[in-house]
Formats: sequence, structure tokens, C-alpha cells
Amino acid sequence: MRILFDQGTPVPLRQYLTEHSVTTAYEEGWSNLSNGDLLKSAEDKGYQIFVTTDRNLRYQQNLSDRQIAIVVLLSTSWPKIRTQTEKVCDVINAIKLGDYAEISI
Repeated sequence: MRILFDQGTPVPLRQYLTEHSVTTAYEEGWSNLSNGDLLKSAEDKGYQIFVTTDRNLRYQQNLSDRQIAIVVLLSTSWPKIRTQTEKVCDVINAIKLGDYAEISI
């Protein structure tokens, strides 16, 4: 799957997602896009999963028509997330297009 990491998603998580192609919003040149534009751009470019730490995303955006799966990490702390990489990978590997999941860390 093609995965896009939002700005706050710790980049070291990428090394645990070896079965996927992971790119960051920064690498795409999308650092300044608002969430709605970022999601649209990601879908248009063929990303299937969007990983973010933005807890408010589902309240700020209408996600019902989105084809991209959204995974929200409920922490921005890499030391905390690192202890939960198996859980994060399990959710990412199981999520379906258009689904939304939050992961408590």
C-alpha cells in the first residue's frame, strides 16, 4: 500500500512498515496544504493510507466520501509510539480503503 505520513507523524515509524511504500507530506512538497487539500492531493496521487496525529481531523473534515484510509495516532511522541509499533502495524495492515481508525498510544 502507498502510505502518506502527515507532518506530525514520527518518520522513524516508516522503518516498521517495510511491506508498504511510505512518503511524508514534506517529501511531496505538501507541508503547507490544509487537511482537506492534503487528503484530496493524496487521493489524487494514489495514496491508500494517510497516517496523522491530528485528533481533530474527523471533526474538521467530512470524511464520508474519502477513499483513502485514515489512521490517527493519538500521540506524537516517538518513544511512546515505538513501544506500540506492532499495534500500529496491525491496524495499518488491516485497514480498508475509506476506513478511519484511531490508535491509543
